[in-house]
Amino acid sequence: MEEKKIPYKIYLSEDEMPKAWYNVRADMTNKPAPLLDGKTMQPITAEELGKVFCEELVQQELDDTTAWFEIPEEIRNFYKMYRPSPLVRAYCLEEKLQTPAHIYYKFEGNNTSGSHKLNSAIAQAYYAKRQGLKGVTTETGAGQWGTALSMACAYLGLDCNVYMVRCSYEQKPFRREVMRTYGAHVTPSPSDTTAVGRKILEQFPGTSGSLGCAISEAVEAATSKEGYRYVLGSVLSQVLLHQTIIGLETQTALRKYDIKPDMIIGCAGGGSNVGGLFAPFAGEMLRGEANYQLIAVEPVSCPSLSRGVYRYDYCDTGAICPLQKMYTLGNGFIPAASHSGGLRYHGMSSIVSQLYDDGLIEARSVAQTDVFAAAQEFAKCEGILPAPESSHAIRVAMDEAIKCRETGEAKTIVFGLTGTGYFDMMAYGKHNDGAMTDYVPTDEELQRGFDSIPKFPGNE
Repeated sequence: MEEKKIPYKIYLSEDEMPKAWYNVRADMTNKPAPLLDGKTMQPITAEELGKVFCEELVQQELDDTTAWFEIPEEIRNFYKMYRPSPLVRAYCLEEKLQTPAHIYYKFEGNNTSGSHKLNSAIAQAYYAKRQGLKGVTTETGAGQWGTALSMACAYLGLDCNVYMVRCSYEQKPFRREVMRTYGAHVTPSPSDTTAVGRKILEQFPGTSGSLGCAISEAVEAATSKEGYRYVLGSVLSQVLLHQTIIGLETQTALRKYDIKPDMIIGCAGGGSNVGGLFAPFAGEMLRGEANYQLIAVEPVSCPSLSRGVYRYDYCDTGAICPLQKMYTLGNGFIPAASHSGGLRYHGMSSIVSQLYDDGLIEARSVAQTDVFAAAQEFAKCEGILPAPESSHAIRVAMDEAIKCRETGEAKTIVFGLTGTGYFDMMAYGKHNDGAMTDYVPTDEELQRGFDSIPKFPGNE
């Protein structure tokens, strides 16, 4: 009876919403390796990064000692439109699985973009506006980031140019149209509008594209136009910093009811959402205050953590961006056209990569047919149609709850429900028709990706 006092949804008040983002690097003994200039192979300077990114974001990117960054009041006021987001007890799913486990999920889909991406989009757009820029360019995979950025830019009066991975541009037309409704210009990538896009099309005729390709095009577009900068939806430390509002709110909500999680699970593509969810809990572990099982879940078709190598690599396929030390499949790796477009990235956040290499995070990879089966069961029980990306975390959360049923352990499981899947109906249609397939890259295919990783002393 005691546990039933915990409500289905744990809400925080506006006053309980975090007033600062948490920089987990400040508590890391082993700091992520610095970004390198692709020409000199030396640590990149703020001046050099400032040619691509907004000035304030460059400072956030390079700072690994400041633990807290105050969230500007203008951003906090914007957040109040959809934050704090609820932490939900999945009572119906627990009943369906007949598990003694307690399952909670942090729901980030309560905004028009349908995902967590707006947390960083408004921050990056705000700093671009404050710098006096005309507009920004970006890439998007499944479309959540492009949608979020188009919303933020419309709110602040900035021009927004989005390069959308071609397979998602074709699979997810409704997300594309939401972006256009908010005034964004959307281009399928790779395209013939940039030099790097034309080169990729020549090298890989008929390619379905990748996030690495789209990043290259967006960076070229930003650096070739006066008054524009490039903004990124994942991977970089500045983006993970903004997403720590997810983990901080989760931490506060759990403490409000004295709930102590055993494991925290998130889907992993470029690493911003999973890193943002994990960061405050990893900070507790780094300071010796607590211990958790942190599980990053990725697709078997693009397994950067579980099958990648820890090397310096370009963040983009066109080798325009700086090099980052990360778990990577190689900047030349073109993943299969899976329906989880937001997870089709060849590398992983340097912060998540370092925490994984240090053993604070573990990685799992799952097949998309199993992912959609879990998504369908979750939708039936909890009344939310989850995004394919989020459903990777659902799959492992359900698997862990089933293990608890078998062992009788009443573990507390928390996972990130990063967004909704209402614009992913083509994918759900494939699943319902039994036409969905799984793809696992061969060792030979992975090796071709690894061969694209730059070779220099200390990186082999």
